[in-house]
Amino acid sequence: MAKKMLPAAANELLSALLHTGTTSPGRPPRAARSSPSVVHRCAPPAARLAGAGTTLVVDVDGALLLPRRSLFFAYFMLVALEAGSFLRGLALLLLYPAIALLGALGGRDLAVRAMAAVAFCGLRVGTFRAGRAVLPRWLLEDVAAEALEAARRAGDPARVVWASAMPRVMVEPFLREYLQVPAVAAVAAREMKMVWGFYTGLMEYREATSSSVLRKNAAAGGGDDDVVGFSAGGSMAEFLRSPLASICKELYVASPEEHSKWRRLPRRDYPNPLVFHDGRLAFLPTPLGAVAMFMWLPLGAVLSVARLAVAMALPYRYATALLAATGQSWRLRGALPPDSRGASGQLYACNHRTLIDPVYVSIALDRQVRAVSYSLSRVSDMLSPIGRTVHLARDRARDGAAMARLLGRGDSVVVCPEGTTCREPYLLRFSPLFAELGGERGVVPVALAVENSMFYGTTASGWKGVDPFYYLSNPRMCYTVEFLGRVDTAAVGEGKAASTDVANRVQRLIAAVLGYECTMLTRKDKYLMLVGNDGAVAALPPRRQVR
Repeated sequence: MAKKMLPAAANELLSALLHTGTTSPGRPPRAARSSPSVVHRCAPPAARLAGAGTTLVVDVDGALLLPRRSLFFAYFMLVALEAGSFLRGLALLLLYPAIALLGALGGRDLAVRAMAAVAFCGLRVGTFRAGRAVLPRWLLEDVAAEALEAARRAGDPARVVWASAMPRVMVEPFLREYLQVPAVAAVAAREMKMVWGFYTGLMEYREATSSSVLRKNAAAGGGDDDVVGFSAGGSMAEFLRSPLASICKELYVASPEEHSKWRRLPRRDYPNPLVFHDGRLAFLPTPLGAVAMFMWLPLGAVLSVARLAVAMALPYRYATALLAATGQSWRLRGALPPDSRGASGQLYACNHRTLIDPVYVSIALDRQVRAVSYSLSRVSDMLSPIGRTVHLARDRARDGAAMARLLGRGDSVVVCPEGTTCREPYLLRFSPLFAELGGERGVVPVALAVENSMFYGTTASGWKGVDPFYYLSNPRMCYTVEFLGRVDTAAVGEGKAASTDVANRVQRLIAAVLGYECTMLTRKDKYLMLVGNDGAVAALPPRRQVR
């Protein structure tokens, strides 16, 4: 009864969004209305969208994202690899020629359904986080600045409907969290069917997901509600076959030439900055990229073991020269700090990019250092070429005493005050504990930057024991190390300065050198977003805490 009270256009939009690609059991498919009466070869102007009763339907795949022939394959491959396994990704790659043929003969929707079946079938619903932790990093890189600006011209953001052929779990987190699509705005995308807590690989629409939102939109528009579509030339044919297009009064379509000239949304213009993301792949797995990766994997696995053996068996000066010939290089910017050998030792504070940050500090200094860490897998600890890592317990007094003993006996100590790695050009909040331990020698800030070509050597949700092997299996990677001027911390010990002020100063110095941005985010924020927990790890036995 409530649905009959809605304006006719809103009723049709609701039905189209809820039943696109599906037919209710025992009921024939809805008869489609004619195509839009007017098609404009441009993006929708602000004046057309300013009306109170206008609803804008944005084709996410065709207009918002930049044109890419293998657009859907790359995103589904990320799901298959990051949420599944290399075997699942290989299956999708081998089936892609048949899927592409299916899409050419039967339309984009069939190809999307086939890729969704391969990528999702059998994945556990409760642990699926690729849509929130992995895909936004790549989707943001494909956002067209002109398309996003056009969508923002809508007078009421709540009356913008974001339509995608991809499953909701792949696109909605990106739209809500990074493009700041409000909760009252509708996202028209299909749901993945679930059985006993697992995805079946089949897609469906569920009325409860968007009906209440669209009814609010229709009520706000009164009886003069009209619908305007926004797509791009390369996807116009697919959009016109959709019931969404059948209820649009007007359709604005950017020509293929115009669409190809649209620019990527600059990082500085992201509505919500991308600070954290997860996943192993450091590149977008297009079909050719995926073929190259699978061809490289056997050689990369052997090379990672060989590189590790060289690093552990040879002195730094010989190992680094040999490793550089295999593509694993490093460079030193600026000068080395004065020798820190002595009774009080020297403390180095660096930003945290990968688990082997202390190794490259040690290589640059050409001497052994002691690394301290809150969490490190036993495998990584045993394979460390600089000796066993001192494990901290997140107990301020206990951790401070452990680090003070190391410094007191003359050891050079490397600490990463962020407490966790960050891949993007941001620095997390620096824990101030290190500023209380510098003593008369102070703290030497170290700026680190790392370049990966194929794999990330860190993970928030995966098995951390294979982190070093992922990093060492890259075809090419490079570390950049830069030592900054010593920061005096004596005033902290004398009670004349706050340790937090010194920690913030060190953070700003490193950020200025690297061109990064300082944040107050912490390890807990990262793990809550990417994994759904606070990132706490069980403490090791006391005998391993202090060495």
